[in-house]
Amino acid sequence: MGIIKFVKLIYDYVKKNEHNEVIETNRAIDKLDLEIKEGDFVAILGHNGSGKSTLAKHMNAILLPTEGTVWVDGIVTTDEGKLLEIRKTVGMVFQNPDNQIIANVVEEDVAFGPENLGVESEKIKERVTKSLEAVNMLDYRKNSPNRLSGGQKQRVAIAGIMAMKPRCIVLDEPTAMLDPKARREILETIIRLNKEENISIILITHYMEEVIDADRVIVMVDGNIVMDGTPKEVFSKVEELKSYRLDVPQVTELAYELKKNGLDIEEAILSIDEFVEKIVPKLKK
Repeated sequence: MGIIKFVKLIYDYVKKNEHNEVIETNRAIDKLDLEIKEGDFVAILGHNGSGKSTLAKHMNAILLPTEGTVWVDGIVTTDEGKLLEIRKTVGMVFQNPDNQIIANVVEEDVAFGPENLGVESEKIKERVTKSLEAVNMLDYRKNSPNRLSGGQKQRVAIAGIMAMKPRCIVLDEPTAMLDPKARREILETIIRLNKEENISIILITHYMEEVIDADRVIVMVDGNIVMDGTPKEVFSKVEELKSYRLDVPQVTELAYELKKNGLDIEEAILSIDEFVEKIVPKLKK
């Protein structure tokens, strides 16, 4: 079994009146099956309302299924006695780092999670140092989070999760509020954690360029998985992605248009470097 597994997951948002009577039910996830392997970098795409954030919140039991089953490292998420163990395994990072940063000093904020897990003081210091090093924020350990940029705050939020030593980190649109430079910094951090620390990464995003380094890309529409494959497999289907109201990386679309106009291109082009290597020589002929 993978580190996270969903079987026939259904989740309904239920609206009730003042008498606690159900007046409206909206299905966000509809009989979804999915298994995520440990160590993988999985990106989940979808337009607003596709169910991707709802799915993310099931990954460490913030939400519990209406029907179906979710396992985290073999533990059923509805087992209330194992909630702490589930959340030690899977950490969550959200859009707005201000919602996760609570201390007045960076290193104190990063220490907050392991302190609540009852980790010994000396080990906490080691974890704080290692976590800040991993996100390139060690030089800011004595700073106030209020004086950091948005990208720096998000890296502190990631360090705070890392200090709890999760085996998996779920990031729900972590760059949505950041400028392009800060987005690149966060993406580089995510990739490094996956490759160097072997932390499983689930990245929820609507920025197509952020997923090209993922091992696997999942596309959700109306609470269902409609595409699942490598970045090249998914982004080779430009028209299908557009039918789901999703874009593709600009360089991918340019290569696709050139292919439609007769240029011999065998696979999806995902980066500028790849375009220069594989396409530019053909344009010069």
